[in-house]
Amino acid sequence: MSRTTVTPAPARTDVAVDLVNDAHERRLAEAAATDLTFVRRMGGVLAAGAGIWSVSTFVVGSTPATAFGNTVQDLTGFLFQVGVMALLAVQARTMATGTSRVARAMIPVERVILGIAMLWSLLDAVPSLHEGAAWLPILDICWPLSMLGMFVIGIKIAVAGRWRGLARVWPLVAESWAVVTVPTFLLVGEGVANTVGGTHLLLGYGALGLLLVLRPELTRPRG
Repeated sequence: MSRTTVTPAPARTDVAVDLVNDAHERRLAEAAATDLTFVRRMGGVLAAGAGIWSVSTFVVGSTPATAFGNTVQDLTGFLFQVGVMALLAVQARTMATGTSRVARAMIPVERVILGIAMLWSLLDAVPSLHEGAAWLPILDICWPLSMLGMFVIGIKIAVAGRWRGLARVWPLVAESWAVVTVPTFLLVGEGVANTVGGTHLLLGYGALGLLLVLRPELTRPRG
């Protein structure tokens, strides 16, 4: 009696690889074809938010002594954060940080941290909503963390080189706001720090927003 051995067909790994490659190529194509009108609009939102918060910093300071000044600072800071969220939308759509999975994951993580910081800005604008709340400092820490995250993203954009010209290096200039302003505040006090911080907002994030408005094509890689 003969014995028949049935050997199962090997798994088709080439199909899975092809699907992954096709999805990757599709994402690259979508990034290269990003609507320049979208980039301009988001750049306008960024420039406006940075400009408004800069004026507020010059007028009421970064740590106002009055409740009204604190509310103004929080709400204008929130508008700046809206602008940063618009910047992240452009960076995500154009894959500015790179094409690897880790590089693409940087922006969603930053969105979460920034979103929590935005919630803190709104809550802190109305102190009566959270008088003595123990959880508020936990939200508060996301403010500096979000700015540190943007600085890391700025470095990654410069290294990845998918954005071109000034658009490649200016995010790092803009996103160095925290690493410039916070040490200034600690070393020489609020007065100088307000001037440095307000000016840096205009020359950094404000100028980056205008760059996206005027030269949106720089967010497209060469090719």
